[in-house]
Amino acid sequence: MVLLKSYQNFVLLQNLYRLKAIGFNYIDHFDINMKQIGTEPSSLEELAQEITQCHLCDLSKSRTQSMSGYGNTHADLFIVDYLVSPAQDSSNAYYAARSGETLKKMIENVLRLTVEDVYLTHIIKCKPLQANRPSPSEFNSCKNYLFSQIKFIAPKVIVTLGEEAYTHLTGDNGNFENVRGHVIDYKEYKLVPIYHPQYLLRNPELKKVALNDLKTIKSCLNFNPI
Repeated sequence: MVLLKSYQNFVLLQNLYRLKAIGFNYIDHFDINMKQIGTEPSSLEELAQEITQCHLCDLSKSRTQSMSGYGNTHADLFIVDYLVSPAQDSSNAYYAARSGETLKKMIENVLRLTVEDVYLTHIIKCKPLQANRPSPSEFNSCKNYLFSQIKFIAPKVIVTLGEEAYTHLTGDNGNFENVRGHVIDYKEYKLVPIYHPQYLLRNPELKKVALNDLKTIKSCLNFNPI
C-alpha cells in the first residue's frame, strides 16, 4: 500500500513538472484516484470499476471508454494485446475489424475454444490519441492494472500478441524472433509470445508459423503434470 501511494505521488509530481515545463505557474486542485491510494481492489470486478474511473494519465481526457478486459474471469488462457485499436474503441468490442476476426478464428479453429473461454485484455486500457504511440507515463499508469488482472485470474498460459505486448509485459528488449513461439517461464506462469493478428494480415506467408505457435499454446493448455 505504501508503494502504491508513492507511485501515485510520483505520477502527480510528473504531471506538475510537465505543466511547469510548458509555462504553467498555477493549476487548480484535481483528484488522482484517491480510492486507489487508500485501498487495493479485492476482486477483478472492483479492479474493472477502477479502470473505468481511472484518471492517471492524459488518455482519460480523450478516451471514448476504458476497456478493462473481456472473457472468462477464471480462464486458463490469458491473452494480452498492447493497446486498444480505433476499431475496438469505436465499437466497444474486443474482437473488432479484420484483426479481431482473425484472432477469433485462431481461438476457435485451432485452439478449439470460444472467446468466452479465454480472457483478452490490453496493456494500455484506453485508445491512444489519434495515431500516437503511448508514452512511458501512460504505460506506467496502466501496467499495475494488468499485473493485478493476471494475479486475480491466475491463468495456466499467458499469450502476448506482438512484440510490443511481449516487451512491455516482460521488460525483455531482445530480438523478438528469438522468443516468438517459445514457452517461457514468466513468474509462476507459462508465457508464449506470438505474432499479432494484424501483422499476420500484412504477412500471410507466416500463416504456417502462426499455426505451429498456436499448437504450442494448445499443448501447454492440455498439459497436466503428474
